[in-house]
Amino acid sequence: MVFARVNRFQGPPERIDDAIRDVEDRVLPQVKQMEGVRGFLLLVDRESGKSLGISLWESEEAAARSEEAASRLRTESATRAGGELVSVERYEVAVDVPVG
Repeated sequence: MVFARVNRFQGPPERIDDAIRDVEDRVLPQVKQMEGVRGFLLLVDRESGKSLGISLWESEEAAARSEEAASRLRTESATRAGGELVSVERYEVAVDVPVG
């Protein structure tokens, strides 16, 4: 069973590219080192400045083990992009089908 953590951010629309670079340069290398990570998505709305960082985990336990490091990364990333963390939500992935 796969689990997801969804981080909702709000920042200035003009800083979206800064946020993307920060995730690519600082966040992803650290996330990739976490035990049990299966994937990561960053969704952005360039008009509103809203973004979603979605991490996928091989188990609920793996997601839980990553909480402390993930909390630090969320806070640092939001600050560097001039935004704020709006919420953190956790889900069980009900359908996980690769396409293509």
